[in-house]
Amino acid sequence: MSEEEKTPAREVITDYAQAHFRYFRTVDGTVYAQRNGHPVARPIRSQGTTGSHRQELMVGLYRDGIGVFNGTALKEALDLIEALALSQDVQPTHIRVAPGFDGATWLDLGRDDGQSVRIHPTGWTITTPDPREVCWRRTQLIGELPMPARETNGKGIDLLLRLTNFASADTESLAVAWLIGCLEPSVPVPAPFLTGPQGAGKSTAGRMLVRIVEGMTGDLRRAPKDEENLITAVAAGWVTALDNLSHLAPDLSDLMCCIVTGAESIKRALFSDGDVVRSRYRRPLLLTGIDVGVIRPDLAERLLTLRLERPKVRRTEAELWAEFEEALPVILGSLLDLTVKVRSTAAETPTDLRMADFAHLCAQLDAADGLGTLSAYRASLDDLNDDVIEGDVLAQTVLKHAAELDPGAETRMTSTEWLHRLSALHSGEELRPLPKGWPTTGKVLSDRLKRLQPTLAARGVLIDWGRTRNGRYIELTRRPATPGHAQPPLH
Repeated sequence: MSEEEKTPAREVITDYAQAHFRYFRTVDGTVYAQRNGHPVARPIRSQGTTGSHRQELMVGLYRDGIGVFNGTALKEALDLIEALALSQDVQPTHIRVAPGFDGATWLDLGRDDGQSVRIHPTGWTITTPDPREVCWRRTQLIGELPMPARETNGKGIDLLLRLTNFASADTESLAVAWLIGCLEPSVPVPAPFLTGPQGAGKSTAGRMLVRIVEGMTGDLRRAPKDEENLITAVAAGWVTALDNLSHLAPDLSDLMCCIVTGAESIKRALFSDGDVVRSRYRRPLLLTGIDVGVIRPDLAERLLTLRLERPKVRRTEAELWAEFEEALPVILGSLLDLTVKVRSTAAETPTDLRMADFAHLCAQLDAADGLGTLSAYRASLDDLNDDVIEGDVLAQTVLKHAAELDPGAETRMTSTEWLHRLSALHSGEELRPLPKGWPTTGKVLSDRLKRLQPTLAARGVLIDWGRTRNGRYIELTRRPATPGHAQPPLH
C-alpha cells in the first residue's frame, strides 16, 4: 500500500475511540469519556494518577492489535473528539452518590466493574447502572466499598453503635440519621461535630462514620490552611472530615457553611487569560474536636453536636479496626435497609428549622423506628445556640434588654440609637469598658444583628428592619409565649 493510501493515525484513533467509548460534556464544558456499557467517566484531558482516558485509549489500541501511536497522533485525535463532543447533550457526573430515574438514587461501590447500589422505593439492588442514567467520576479519594450484606435484620446498626462511644441513645439516632442523609444526593445534611473529653474516641468514631460511606481508605484530615486547598479536597470526594479542630476562623466558618448547603467557586484556568474553571460543591462535612471556641450563628444552624464519652474498657487499634472491617458489609447492608424504610415512611416536615430537609429525615426516622431523633436534633440546636450566646457579648446584652420588656412589647430605634442604648446597658453604672470587637458604628451593629437574628429568635427575641420617611430603623420584639409552651429563657 502506498503512503498516500494509508489512513492517517489520527483517523484510526478517532474511529476506534468513537466505536468503543461514549463522549459527552458537562455543563461547564468539560468533555468526558465512558467505555461502552461502563458507568465510570474520565475527563479526556485528565493526566491524573487514577487512570486517564488517554491511558485507557492507548491500552485498548495496543491490546486490540491496532498499534502503538505517538503523542502527536493521540493529541490530534483527542482534539477532534473533544470538538465533536462539545455539540453533544449535557450530562452531569457524580461522586459516590447520584440521583437516578423513577425516584431512585445510586451509591458507587468504587469497583472496577462499575457495580453500584440502586436504592429505590421498594428496596435496593446491586447492578451496573446505564451510563446514560449515571456517570461516576473517580478520584484518589474514592475508595472501594464492600458488597453490602442482605437480610441483616438491623444487626449492622447495633454493631456500629457497639464500636463507638456515643454518650446517649439520642446521639446515636442523630449519627444514624446523618448516615442516611449522606446517601441522598439532593438533601443537605448538617455537619456532625464529634466532641467529648480527651480519650473519648472522637477521631476513631469519625473515621468509622466516614468509612461506611467512603470505604476503608477514607480518613480524617487536618483543616487546610487556605480556602483553595479545602475546596479542591471537597470537590474530589464525597464526605469531607476535618480532625482535631481547636479554632474556627471566620473565613473557615463561612466556607463550612457553603460546603454544607452548596456553593460555587470560580478561578482562572491555567495558561489562559480569559477562561475560568468552575467548582460546584455541596458535600457532607464531619468535624471532630474538644472545643472550637466561639461558634458563629450561621454555622451553628448547620452543625450537629454528637457527644462521646470515655470507654470503660480500652481495646487495641488493630483489634478494633479488624472487627470494624469484618462488620462493614453488615453495617452497610443494615444502613441501606433502614434508608429504604425511612424513605418510604410519611412524616410532616418541620417548618421552623433551617435544615428543613434533615429535620424531615429525622421525623421520618422517628416514624419508622419510634425514636426521638427530631427532638434530639432540636436539643442539639438549642445547645449550639447557648454556645453562640455564651461567646457573644452583644447577644447577651440584647437578651438582657429584651428581658426588661413585657411579652409582646417592641422597641424601634435607629441603628445608632440602638448602639448607644446597648453600649450603655453593657457599661452599666460601673462604666465598664466595652469589650474588644464591640460594634463601633450603627452599620456594624446592624450587620452583627443580622448574623445573630436566628439565634435571638430561638430565645424569643425577634429582630426586624424597616424604613419610614425619617430613615431606617431596627425593631426588637419580645415574642409572647405561645399557649402550652413556656417562654424560652432570655439569659
